[in-house]
Amino acid sequence: MIGISFVTLGCDDVARAKAFYREGFGWEPDFQMDDLAFYKMGSLTFALWEKAQLEGDMKRACAPAGSFSLAHNVESQAAVEALMDRLVAAGGTLLRAADAPEYGGWRGYVADPEGNAWEIAWNEQWSVDASGTVTFDV
Repeated sequence: MIGISFVTLGCDDVARAKAFYREGFGWEPDFQMDDLAFYKMGSLTFALWEKAQLEGDMKRACAPAGSFSLAHNVESQAAVEALMDRLVAAGGTLLRAADAPEYGGWRGYVADPEGNAWEIAWNEQWSVDASGTVTFDV
């Protein structure tokens, strides 16, 4: 089997992170406790976990926020800025205003309250269905 099963973010404040993902993206956890939340996304589970517990489980410190980016593709150019505005209103930080990269499409970046970077993107050569699955139409 090929694929990623979980992406887990270590959080200093899990309650604040859960509020951001609920208010910004509109995501509700499929399972949660005070120190963690699991969001099913097709075959992938996105997880928020209290940072000290994640570090103890891994036996190492979490990488600094911003050492990677996550991406969320949307169905239209207008949806990029609309979602970015919601994410900022929910406590995120604008990292880069939406614009057209030289390779096409439209994208911008917002950091969640923990500092993790999210690229919000639309590409005219890709389609995104109601479940969020991206299909490369090229």
